[in-house]
Amino acid sequence: MPVLTTTAAPTTELYYQDLGEGAPVVLIHGWPLSHRMWESQINALLDAGHRVIAYDRRGFGSSGQPAGGYDYDTFASDLNDLMTTLDLRGATLAGFSMGGGEVARYIGRYGQERVARAMLLGAVPPFLLQTPDNPDGAPKSLFDGMLAGVRKDRVAFLADFFPNFYNADGGSVHPDVIPFSKALAWPASPIGTQQCIVAFGTTDFREDLKRITVPTLVVHGDADRIVPFEISGKKSHAMIAGSRLEVLTGAPHGFAATHAQELSRLMVDFLKA
Repeated sequence: MPVLTTTAAPTTELYYQDLGEGAPVVLIHGWPLSHRMWESQINALLDAGHRVIAYDRRGFGSSGQPAGGYDYDTFASDLNDLMTTLDLRGATLAGFSMGGGEVARYIGRYGQERVARAMLLGAVPPFLLQTPDNPDGAPKSLFDGMLAGVRKDRVAFLADFFPNFYNADGGSVHPDVIPFSKALAWPASPIGTQQCIVAFGTTDFREDLKRITVPTLVVHGDADRIVPFEISGKKSHAMIAGSRLEVLTGAPHGFAATHAQELSRLMVDFLKA
């Protein structure tokens, strides 16, 4: 099993897949899933002739479950460890949901020397939290409620969370996708699951986005109930000069599954441009 040991404390092991040849694409998964959420996109990118690296964030999937380090500076350090260990150059960083925060913070801290392109897919930047200078953000009580729910009964919280993740009441998702998602989320670190809520709910990526100058694709669903387009993808597109915005009509947050072929086509087309 390919793993690397992180340099940021507390150190842990990161599991990754490294498949194919060609220009590298690094896939960074969302909360509370693992790299396995990318199955359709991995197939499409490999078919298009790309090298695909998909890893599990610390605390999730087959990576280690340390007692701490669930903040974006540490996540960016972990991503940098992956980039340097594999000596990736000319890479595309593609982050879904909270994974978009890793893309932004990595570039903010480590620059673009190894990065050719970026993708923010249903991503949390630029800043989700409501503050005086971000009045249309989500109130802190929303994230406090999520944290309390996970601490009280993580399994019950996930049972309520995933139907909204996929807008299941609209019939847009295969019924087995929700059990599959639960199966990915259940083995995750309870501490990591909790602390990631704090990370994606309170981290300000606005200064990081100002440092992105590589070609960037922003994809978002206009029916996203988890990370609403108006406070995330729309703003990121406005902040990143020359970025390409693709809004998926009727798509929920979990569009990597519900709109898998459409997302894969957008990703492959962007890499060709």
